[in-house]
Amino acid sequence: MKTGGRLIVEGLEAQGVDRVFCVPGESYLAVLDALVDSGIRPVLARQEGGAAMMAEADGKLTGRPGICFVTRGPGATNAASGVHVAQQDATPMILFVGQIGRRMRGRDAFQEVDYRQFFGGMAKWVEEIDHADRIPEVLSHAFHVAMSGRPGPVVIALPEDMLSGEAPALAPAPRVEVAAPAPAPADIATLAELLARAERPVLVAGGSRWAPEDAAALAAFAEACDLPVACSFRRQMLLDNTHPNYAGDIGLGPSPALAKRIREADLLILLGARFSENPSQGFSLLGIPAPEQALVHIHPGPEELGRIYAPRLAINATPGQFLAAAAGLSRPASGAAAEANAEWHAWSDTPPETPGAVQMGAVIAHLNAGMPDACITNGAGNYATWAHRFFRYRGWGSQLAPTSGSMGYGLPAAIAGKLRMPGREVVAFAGDGCLQMTMQEFGTACQEGAALLLIVVDNGIYGTIRMHQEREYPARVSATTLQNPDFAAIARAYGAFGARVERTEDFAPALAEARASGGPALLHLLTSPEAITPARTLTQIREKR
Repeated sequence: MKTGGRLIVEGLEAQGVDRVFCVPGESYLAVLDALVDSGIRPVLARQEGGAAMMAEADGKLTGRPGICFVTRGPGATNAASGVHVAQQDATPMILFVGQIGRRMRGRDAFQEVDYRQFFGGMAKWVEEIDHADRIPEVLSHAFHVAMSGRPGPVVIALPEDMLSGEAPALAPAPRVEVAAPAPAPADIATLAELLARAERPVLVAGGSRWAPEDAAALAAFAEACDLPVACSFRRQMLLDNTHPNYAGDIGLGPSPALAKRIREADLLILLGARFSENPSQGFSLLGIPAPEQALVHIHPGPEELGRIYAPRLAINATPGQFLAAAAGLSRPASGAAAEANAEWHAWSDTPPETPGAVQMGAVIAHLNAGMPDACITNGAGNYATWAHRFFRYRGWGSQLAPTSGSMGYGLPAAIAGKLRMPGREVVAFAGDGCLQMTMQEFGTACQEGAALLLIVVDNGIYGTIRMHQEREYPARVSATTLQNPDFAAIARAYGAFGARVERTEDFAPALAEARASGGPALLHLLTSPEAITPARTLTQIREKR
């Protein structure tokens, strides 16, 4: 006989899980006890939202579900922010929630929540395990659901008395490997015809279910067919940004030349991407439901094909299976890729000077030169524009960022990234508002010895909201000004390296000290609120109205 908690842990071990992110709670003590005797390391987060974002980032990197454990009620509702990231970013993730005892259900018991109702519109599947002998079955199905088709989050509630009670010592389910849909030969033949006729083709890569070898295959396919490759919003790592076929990213504030190229394309290949609101520029680049471009849409989730756009050719396939099937295709060089690459360099090579003593363009240039292989993470805010437009992502594992636009994501993601890739430098960008959503997770980094670098871009405002506020309601400032702490001092209070950077010339020596510290480090950059975007100042936005 074994406790339900032990069956859960043994089931996770059988799936190859080596790390879980959690905030403890009395509702799942039996799981915490079983972890003591397992090979799974629990990473203790400071708040459930941070724990869930760490699990989501881990799932992004591995392609298998990131695992998070939280307690009932407030613990689960706090974790919802990370579940939402996983849903919008199509990331495999499983959130386990300690639940009230089964006999308490329906009485509005202490911290009772109906998780099917709460997470039902956000997760791919929500289940509650009432009987421990069903644990192997439910875990197997959870891993299948989280990774299949368009991946996403699964939520499993674990009643406290089920976990602590004993059940027959059932064998765990075998390791789950999900089906990988592939193109039919007729699909590839049709694509070959479309490529042969195309004069202005563009490929947009995005989504999930990519592997490192798929990114290499994408580069080879683009070269063989002379395709300009744009990466969808916050998916810039899918093609090395120094590759001659790279055309830039199509997200918030893209190159006008790239947006024009997509709008005027006669063949548009969406590989893994959904082309939702941000990459489509508010659903303006393609006609709905019938695009003017000959649209080829390749996606592992059949429900996404034809959901918004009616494609000329719909292919239900993972990126890897598609690229393997299309490896023999080629197209005479037309110069389109080189032209698109030149347009991107013109847009992205030279950061403009902006108001203030700290120039973000110079900061990014220094990182490009000194840390070219770093993994860059960020949350949400105008500060991220600098990293997206001017940093050169060098391939797989170099970017962790939320397409959902979730504030607070950068630091938890950096912790997960550093733990998963200990030999790689990991740099988290966070605005002053963004960081204070999950700032307490710097303690998690210190406790875990995750030697990440956190760069805080502090302009004293909620920058993105102030930008919109000044555009819509000029000079009527409300609820967007921040009184901030000394972030570097907070880092030092945790026992980590912390330094303030008040001038551009101070950044390089501070960065060198941070990298030499051997542990987590924080650089607190004091920037001007006027430097709201690389292209326009806050005053210009206000006065344009």
